Amino acid sequence: MEDFEFESPTHFVFGRHAESKVGEQLAARGAKRVLVHFGGKSALESGLIDRVSASLDASGVSSVMLGGVRPNPQINLAREGAALAKREGVDWVLAVGGGSVIDSAKAIALGACYDGDVWDFYATKQDATAALPIAVVLTIPAAGSEASMNSVLSNDDEGRKTGYGRDILRPRISFMNPELTFTLPPYQSAAGMTDMYAHLLERFFDDRGNVPVTDNLNLSLMKTIRAEAPRVMAEPDNYDARANIMWAGMLCHNGIAGAGRHADWATHGLEHELSALDPQITHGAGLAVLFPAWMEYVYPNNPARFIQYGAEVFGLTPTGDVNADVYNAIDETRAFFASLGMPTSLEELGVHEEDIERMIPTLHENKGEPFGSFMQLTMDDAREIYKLAL
Repeated sequence: MEDFEFESPTHFVFGRHAESKVGEQLAARGAKRVLVHFGGKSALESGLIDRVSASLDASGVSSVMLGGVRPNPQINLAREGAALAKREGVDWVLAVGGGSVIDSAKAIALGACYDGDVWDFYATKQDATAALPIAVVLTIPAAGSEASMNSVLSNDDEGRKTGYGRDILRPRISFMNPELTFTLPPYQSAAGMTDMYAHLLERFFDDRGNVPVTDNLNLSLMKTIRAEAPRVMAEPDNYDARANIMWAGMLCHNGIAGAGRHADWATHGLEHELSALDPQITHGAGLAVLFPAWMEYVYPNNPARFIQYGAEVFGLTPTGDVNADVYNAIDETRAFFASLGMPTSLEELGVHEEDIERMIPTLHENKGEPFGSFMQLTMDDAREIYKLAL
């Protein structure tokens, strides 16, 4: 087990009508004026924003609204939000939405306490010394941003998508009501569950040996997602299935499922270039395509790890044929994603071989060379993985 530090300051309010407690909980933490950040019309038309506003009002907490977050959130809106937060004198940022909204809210919280351009943190990875406290009303279980230190933003002007992570960005409180996920479109639910599963794969496959306490937690979460995902897709208003997925999504990415490991993160880096190339590509869908391709390319570095994964998660019995056993585990992974309605090739996402060279320069800028821990990758390796995914 590697040395590590782990901080998890997030308070969770989980269950039915959790969002109705926003006002009392933030007021108890000293909030006076809150920037409520959200995505599109669904948050308004569902009445969720009205309910959150009423809860704040009832507790004497004033608010200012900023909507318009898109999937693969854009730095320009975060800049606008940081300026608004300064102008309005807000003391908390409340994200109402999924990972994109939360990541944008984290950038606003940083920018509100910084005299320069908030993109500086994403571009240079410089340390942040201050940020407004962040709260979350979660509507899309996927990114795990409701408890993580991470935020990923796109800069369309530079054709770049990159992340920033510090413990200062972990939300102080997250409100998690599984009922808010009942009406999610099936594709969005599927992409979200793929994303959370991929967070576990990134942590399970690295350059360390066995770390039993972490590995068993990780494998248990994988098995839970595998079991609950079909129920979510078949019965979208199944509270228990949605609740298990919502809680699992948080555990997948708050850091505890990788404690004592390096984690790999190569595949997430490869995928970020897809959604920078085309912001319409859903992050989970890109991961569904790229992870099996990455697995095929890197498995010779530690085939036993893949065989263990196949046996524990998919119940595969090792045959003694190492290559066959590994490919069975990879095939099961691809089939699981496909069973949720995820794509299996880059072509399905509108990405073609000629696009690969367009992604390599920003991949190099974001990840450096080599990158990854299970197998250290060069840009030539990245090209080959993209080709395998075509």
